[in-house]
This record gives sequence, C-alpha cells and structure tokens, in this order.
Amino acid sequence: MKRSLILIAALATLAACTEKPQTLGSGVKLDAPAFQGTGMAFTVPGWKPGDKASWEQELKTRTQNQNEYTKVN
Repeated sequence: MKRSLILIAALATLAACTEKPQTLGSGVKLDAPAFQGTGMAFTVPGWKPGDKASWEQELKTRTQNQNEYTKVN
C-alpha cells in the first residue's frame, strides 16, 4: 500500500513537470505594413493612416524630438 502511494506521488510529480506542445494555431494573422495603421482612433494628430509619406514624416519628427543635440541648441 505504501509503495503504491509513493508510486502515485512520483507519477503525479512527473506529470506536473511536463510542458504542453507549442504549435501555431490556424488563427495566425499576417502582418501589415506599419503605415497602414491599427484601425484605432488613438493616433498622432497630422498622421494619416495608410499614407506612407506621412508615416515617414512622423518618424523623422519623433527622431528629432528624441535627439538631445537639437534640444540644447
């Protein structure tokens, strides 16, 4: 009886250590270009979703705002 309890406890411990398989599901969506937007209303004023030139201009503006040399001068 004691031996079977030890065996059950050992099997339960080993079963808890297993990892579930990680596979891709069928609901994988394909990536879209970043300038297409997210479809949400929370965007920077002046940026037009779907306009690549507008997207690039916003990236340039953001980069300049993060540049410490332009903030000092």
